Amino acid sequence: MAWVVDTCLLIDVAEADPTFGVASAKLLEAKRSEGLTICPVTYIELAPVFNGNTSGQNQFLFHVGVTWPEAWTELDTQESHHAWHRYVAARRSSRIPKRPVADILVGAFASRFDCLLTRDGGDFLQVFPVLPIVAP
Repeated sequence: MAWVVDTCLLIDVAEADPTFGVASAKLLEAKRSEGLTICPVTYIELAPVFNGNTSGQNQFLFHVGVTWPEAWTELDTQESHHAWHRYVAARRSSRIPKRPVADILVGAFASRFDCLLTRDGGDFLQVFPVLPIVAP
């Protein structure tokens, strides 16, 4: 199985973020031999970084060692459905901060893989408490 890479790590590397870029790149390189993939949502979230240029984005992903596209499955849809319900229920009771639906979709997708690589682990663990997460 592969490691699912969250969008934030790829943006860190693509934009050479002065705070997170090096650490994110090192984590991706360390896990590269085990396989890296992205959720279709992450592919979409990266569009602004590459000014909507899919060729440049695809080239970047290839050089980082990320394989895609990985199919979205019925299992992903079911997990997303349950996770969104959990999130909204917790949000209504003010137990967790607001998160974009994209995070729910990425987390649900990652649930069927080895792990999620992200620097926003706490945000994901609130909705996916058993999801293995590795941060840079």
